[in-house]
Amino acid sequence: MANEIDVDVLVIGAGPTGLGAAKRLQQAGQASWLIVDSNETPGGLASTDITPEGFLFDVGGHVIFSHYKYFDDCLNEALPKDTDWYTHQRVSYVRFRGNWVPYPFQNNIAVLEPEEKAKCLEDLLDAALEARSRSPSDKSKNFDEWNLRNVGNHLNDIFMRPYNFRVWAVPTTKMNATWVGERVAAPNVHLLTRNVILNKVAGGWGPNSTFRFPANGGTGGIWIAVAETLNKDNKRFGANGTVAKVDAGSKKVHLKDGTVVKYKSLVSTMAIDHLAESMGDAKLQQICKPLFYSSTNVIGVGIRGERPERIGDKCWLYFVEDNGPFYRATIFSNYSPFNQPGADVKLPTKQLANGKKPQSSAAQSGPYWSLMLEVSESSYKPVKHETLLEDCIQGLINTSLLNPEDEIVSTYVRRFDHGYPTPSLERNGVLDQALPYLQGKNILSRGRFGAWKYEVGNQDHSFMQGVEAVDNILTGGVELTLNHPDFVNTRANTERRLAGYAVSRE
Repeated sequence: MANEIDVDVLVIGAGPTGLGAAKRLQQAGQASWLIVDSNETPGGLASTDITPEGFLFDVGGHVIFSHYKYFDDCLNEALPKDTDWYTHQRVSYVRFRGNWVPYPFQNNIAVLEPEEKAKCLEDLLDAALEARSRSPSDKSKNFDEWNLRNVGNHLNDIFMRPYNFRVWAVPTTKMNATWVGERVAAPNVHLLTRNVILNKVAGGWGPNSTFRFPANGGTGGIWIAVAETLNKDNKRFGANGTVAKVDAGSKKVHLKDGTVVKYKSLVSTMAIDHLAESMGDAKLQQICKPLFYSSTNVIGVGIRGERPERIGDKCWLYFVEDNGPFYRATIFSNYSPFNQPGADVKLPTKQLANGKKPQSSAAQSGPYWSLMLEVSESSYKPVKHETLLEDCIQGLINTSLLNPEDEIVSTYVRRFDHGYPTPSLERNGVLDQALPYLQGKNILSRGRFGAWKYEVGNQDHSFMQGVEAVDNILTGGVELTLNHPDFVNTRANTERRLAGYAVSRE
């Protein structure tokens, strides 16, 4: 007879969402619970890999910024010392026609060539005048139309449309505009005009203009530390935490090691399309069929030498043109000095950036620095995997991030099938059916791909989706993050605190 476990709440997945749910369950102490994950190491899509040479690379461009004090408190409980964190001011640019334009591009047209500035400003003014006569009920039909209405034709042509295709790997005409919120800067035309006249760069924009990063272990180190605050007996990670089947009818989850977990409520952070397959639910599979996502390829490059002056204190950089396959590059070594080996570590050179062999194969000491790149992929935007690393390194030379003679000592390539949950035109209609259907079976599908809402898919949002799902199960609490993205993204960070934690470290 199979080993059977009986709990009030089962949590599938130990990424930020699942850990948020588990943390709340442990804090509340009102229900028996268990969290399972197929990976030995928690973190999910917010984990970190280490190359054989000792370079750390996150599984995407993650930084810590927050809309929630509860989230802050949980992280500060897990990593309580000042030395556990570095705080950075975002230094971010867009590569455009051989120059670096401060981010966000649409707020900084003042640095463009005079003819480009004039074209952008003319169309921005036309768009602003058209908006004054438009009825409030006349909503943008898609993201492309939203861009046209907010930045005008020229900016959409030279930046918004091509850049967003590089990120999302889907045309902007096939994306809805309900997700935009704080994710896309809508220019203030009066301020933009003033900045153009004064030739002035705009100030910082967005919630991540200041961000934190862990000193050790990369982003994944945060979630390992959070998981360590959970009771050992309530965690099953790795081979004995791998889900084989979800039987929603009998409220049982079958694990691959033969264990059967009976539950009253299930918080699933699996991708909702994978959950439908695991349930063998033909109706849910049909509902979820229109959902679209892009895959993400993460490429890391470790380089010997002092960080070049041209790199400076840049954080992440965006790319709109086709001289490299990546849409974003992160100067990962700038986030923490422990994201790469110490200068005393001796490593051989694998190759020069131009592909040539080094003069010597002997191991030599550092210092070292690193770059992390992201390349999107979909049926609209295929990727040549066999030459991806080579193409990315050439792209780094093309965009002046590497010199041809730079010594590469470490490389990293990893593909994530579910990278970005696309806010497609069909998405909202799918979620309006799928999420209530599951909740009717006592299953709350939450998280970046569990709820498929990119607008609340950051680490803080995802964590709080788990917290609020548990509150809903235990007390009928309102799930603000899932159901009211605009509200949580614009309000003050003042709601609940972690019990027993007197003040936040802001």
